[in-house]
Amino acid sequence: MKYTTRPQAILLLADGTIFYGKSIGISGTTFGEVCFNTGMTGYQEIFTDPSYFGQIMVATNPHIGNYGVNADEVEADKVMISGLVCKNFSFNHSRANSEGNLYDYFEKQNLVCISDVDTRALVSYIRDNGAQNAVICTDGTPIEDLKNQLVNVPNMNGLELASKVSTTIPYFFGNENAKYKIAALDLGIKRNILRNLSNRDCYIKVFPYNTSFEDLKAFNPDGYFLSNGPGDPEPLFGVQEVAKQIIATDKPLFGICLGHQIIGLANGISTYKMFNGHRGINHPVMNTLTGKGEITSQNHGFAVNREQLESHPDLEITHFHINDNTVAGMRMKSKNCFSVQYHPEASPGPHDSSYLFDEFIERISVSRK
Repeated sequence: MKYTTRPQAILLLADGTIFYGKSIGISGTTFGEVCFNTGMTGYQEIFTDPSYFGQIMVATNPHIGNYGVNADEVEADKVMISGLVCKNFSFNHSRANSEGNLYDYFEKQNLVCISDVDTRALVSYIRDNGAQNAVICTDGTPIEDLKNQLVNVPNMNGLELASKVSTTIPYFFGNENAKYKIAALDLGIKRNILRNLSNRDCYIKVFPYNTSFEDLKAFNPDGYFLSNGPGDPEPLFGVQEVAKQIIATDKPLFGICLGHQIIGLANGISTYKMFNGHRGINHPVMNTLTGKGEITSQNHGFAVNREQLESHPDLEITHFHINDNTVAGMRMKSKNCFSVQYHPEASPGPHDSSYLFDEFIERISVSRK
């Protein structure tokens, strides 16, 4: 039984380091880039966030599964992480509005998970040695075989993944009689972004990542949105070209995370893979326009080049990460375009930055006059 017999399991990193633990009961192997999230709550939102596609998630919160799962707390229709590493996996849950336990949720999607890992030591190791590929094995595959397989896993640097999570057909979200129409390019869009726009009287048409500007424009939107998503932004040449065309129209354009990076690339600003990304719901950001600090939800492993941005004649930094001074937000001076490298739609929170959706709506309202 899954509650009594817990097979031994391992997490093998690309540099050969091994961390030992136990399987939660789902047998198999899974590969991806290992990363960690420092959030103390919202694990279901994390697991279903398309931006985590291709990554093995390490939970720094020692208790995972303790409040079960709920269908209203997903960012996509399925789990997006490649696998989970945690300290204590709770087979039992104790929240009144839970609809089930996390084990059954994982079992339905055959998600491999290793628990009873010293996650403090693992996170410290990743911080010191950087993000790297890894494999979780719960089925007893010999270590040498795992090493040979791990060598063939592509590096996240240069890896295009938006096509793996984007919708394949356009769809609508919200009230068709809403005041504003938004064309959203789905690079891995989170459901709560759509909720935030819909709650602000927007009717959104969500388009596949490779949609042409002509098809976006045919919707006759009041504004455009470039979503979050996984992988390296640099290979998304078609999306960068679409962003350039949107910017040229001077209709309001708002980008979040991968969308933010695409806007940077469209303006000739390079991006780079970070030694360790920002992932959690407690990241401090400074708003340079107001002088106020904000606590934000973040999930990204790439960033735009700050030095190039500061010397760009038509771009200015609006937000920066207080811990490492990386660019967290920018806007164009001559065009109706702005973006942030974090999640103002954060669910379960924090909500310090939800005003950015109001700014988007204000830009749209002004541009329509």
